[in-house]
Amino acid sequence: MAKLDRTFHALADPTRRAVLTRLTEGPGSVGDLARPFAMALPTFLAHLRVLEEGGLIRTEKRGRVRVCELAEGAFAPVSEWLDAQRRDWEARTDRLAAFVEARADPETETADKDSNP
Repeated sequence: MAKLDRTFHALADPTRRAVLTRLTEGPGSVGDLARPFAMALPTFLAHLRVLEEGGLIRTEKRGRVRVCELAEGAFAPVSEWLDAQRRDWEARTDRLAAFVEARADPETETADKDSNP
């Protein structure tokens, strides 16, 4: 669960989400990725470190240039967790809908009263 926490922490920041969006187009050097942001390079590097610790990107040194790319399968744990949450909440809302419908049906309400002494 700690890995999932780090991933959601990485996704919580708009700068990091923008970097991820850019990386969907393909790998990019740190300099190219940093260019659109009005921040010092050390600050931007801290964002990249959070993305890497969250398992969302991987970096590689190519000569004198550090290149970043999306980590393969990085979003699978997030997707699995969200799917589980969706299934749980859908089951809860289905039970709530059944309860409300049963309470609204006068025959069901009468049958409930008849079965209770």
